[in-house]
Amino acid sequence: MSDNTQNPITTHPFGDEITLDSLLIEFQKSRAWEDKYRQLIQLARKLPALPDSLKTAEREIKGCENRVWLGVELNQEGNYHIYGDSDGRIVKGLLAVILTAVENKTAQEIADIDMLAIFEQLGLANQISQSRTDGVNAIITRLKLLTSQS
Repeated sequence: MSDNTQNPITTHPFGDEITLDSLLIEFQKSRAWEDKYRQLIQLARKLPALPDSLKTAEREIKGCENRVWLGVELNQEGNYHIYGDSDGRIVKGLLAVILTAVENKTAQEIADIDMLAIFEQLGLANQISQSRTDGVNAIITRLKLLTSQS
């Protein structure tokens, strides 16, 4: 974990340029699962790949269908910058949704977020496979653990 307010290790548009409200609007336009699938792939493309130096065993999340890495940085204001990557496009898109919801939030705000309700609002909860749902749960569990330890 880093406490680098001005120059985070990574940057991404989630939680800032791409907000939860904007995601809800975009996903509500998409009625068919194929459209939502395309939305997830577009989100995945907007999430910059992590450099190999950040794809460490300690950042890797076990229990995901695809490889997933997650890291957190606490800034001086007590808010978290969350970064991550996955080698699967859909999982990376789901990770982008999570990053949108938690970026620049406090540990308590992150703990209070019901990510599964957000996936329900986006129309994704019943569309993703059980193994991907298990992976999303593993990401959320790890995220809440990392942010509660500071």
